[in-house]
Amino acid sequence: MKGTAKEWTDKAEADFSTATRELKALESPNFDAVCFHAQQCVEKLMKALLIHLGAVPPRTHDLTELDRLLAPVCAQWSWPVQELRFLTRAAVDFRYPGESADRQEATESLDIATRLRTKLRPLLGLSN
Repeated sequence: MKGTAKEWTDKAEADFSTATRELKALESPNFDAVCFHAQQCVEKLMKALLIHLGAVPPRTHDLTELDRLLAPVCAQWSWPVQELRFLTRAAVDFRYPGESADRQEATESLDIATRLRTKLRPLLGLSN
């Protein structure tokens, strides 16, 4: 993998590392940040896959929209839409005042992102 798709995957891996590190923080973990970076990891991997397959990803943070674009161009792609919705909501809702993530939501966000990452990396020709 080269070029823009590699740049997207590099950024996705940085987001995954940030989410993982923040969830493990012993002092004042930022659960909102875990949710945000978990979603960002998946969004960037999905966009990298679209680019890898010759498509132009839209400017969106909605993982269900990216899912709709991936399905017709990648026969191996499928994922439960309710988990994509959860991650999208977790990233957006917890970024602003009014709602905050708790440990359970952060753990679930990172779990979903971890499983999605395991699915997406091989589709990009990357090992797990």
